[in-house]
Amino acid sequence: MPIGLLTDLYQLTMAAGYFEAGKASERATFELFVRKLPRNRNFILAAGLEQAVDYLLNLRFTPEEVAYLRTLPQFARASDAFFEMLAGFRFTGDLFAVAEGTPLFAGEPFLTLRAPLIEAQIPETYLLATIGFQSMIATKAARVVKAAIGRSVVEFGTRRAHSPEAGALAGRAAYIGGCSGTSNAETGHRYGVPVFGTTAHSWVMSFPTERLAFEQLQRLLGESTVYLIDSYDTIEGARRAAELGGPLWGVRLDSGNLVELAPAVRKILDEAGLGEAKIMATGDLNEYKIHELVAAQSPIDAFGVGTELATSADAPSLGVVYKLVELEDGAGRRYTVKLSEDKHTLPGAKQIFRYAEHDQLARSTECPSCPEGSAQAEALLRPVILGGALIEPLPKTEDARRHAAESLARLPTPCHSLFEGEDAWRVELSPELECLYERVRKGVAR
Repeated sequence: MPIGLLTDLYQLTMAAGYFEAGKASERATFELFVRKLPRNRNFILAAGLEQAVDYLLNLRFTPEEVAYLRTLPQFARASDAFFEMLAGFRFTGDLFAVAEGTPLFAGEPFLTLRAPLIEAQIPETYLLATIGFQSMIATKAARVVKAAIGRSVVEFGTRRAHSPEAGALAGRAAYIGGCSGTSNAETGHRYGVPVFGTTAHSWVMSFPTERLAFEQLQRLLGESTVYLIDSYDTIEGARRAAELGGPLWGVRLDSGNLVELAPAVRKILDEAGLGEAKIMATGDLNEYKIHELVAAQSPIDAFGVGTELATSADAPSLGVVYKLVELEDGAGRRYTVKLSEDKHTLPGAKQIFRYAEHDQLARSTECPSCPEGSAQAEALLRPVILGGALIEPLPKTEDARRHAAESLARLPTPCHSLFEGEDAWRVELSPELECLYERVRKGVAR
């Protein structure tokens, strides 16, 4: 699918302006980050890098797209040379990024992009959209999985996602965040994510009796059978499932008072000799409801979480921004900064150094300060694309999921709270970065 026009118009009008002003050869450095964490979030789990890389490596403008831009009044004064440049557009720059599954905090770059100014400007919209959305969902998934305390969580949200494609990417991001899998078959096909599915109530209602519906399902699925037992009467549904016996995986509860129903269903299954059969709960669940069910010691083995997960309903947007921090031209390098109230930025390309108990945001040219006897700091931003070429294959989604689990396990308890925790993780600025900010700020003020 053509992707050149998957952007805001102003990215393209700025590109035209840069070109006509003779700034196309200037080399720009942009950083993508969040100024502050969303409500009740103590970290953001980075996701979406695979799609960002795919976009940059394949960004082109088709003849049809260029022809369309020529018809717009905003480009009436653009030269033919600008459109010829677009026709041959390729990304030739560099991309540095944190690995997918890395927990980040306010002000820390998910990625740094360095390229000729036009090449660095046009990708802004797409990068914000794909990194922001998937990181938002991965973070929500990590919270839900944490609340489940070892019980399996499956992402079930495609039908309520903001588009079918959003559903596929939500399944991927949720898996990175710790979910066992997704209901989205396309996610499984594209990214190797395990897929799960039971039946809808329409399956049960399409047969003359509930028992016949269960029999037909078991005949088809065997050991993968999951009976949806609350179409009519949950307890009676559990009894019918118990009467049929194995093979089966278990049963699903989609409504009612789960605190009361789950123990009753468990008792019915156990008395029928189906102690290995599992109970899955679904139906408008989120991390808070799961936390309550776990606290009540409900005998639920797995949770299917849909709308709340695929839309991150309590924090449905991530305020990612993409800001220019350096610009190089024939006169040398110029550090750029934004000074507006509540929206100021820090100049210069940066590196994140992660220590055992805090992060340091430093200039990209710095080395970490490691006092004698302290653990070595980890530099989180690594080269991904250099000179327009991918330097090595990206980790698989499974690897990103593993990295997320290991990284989250190293964070202190306050970071995992379902509510905001003051000073859950400290991020400090290096003295060299603070000095650069003051120098640039004073220069701008003059």
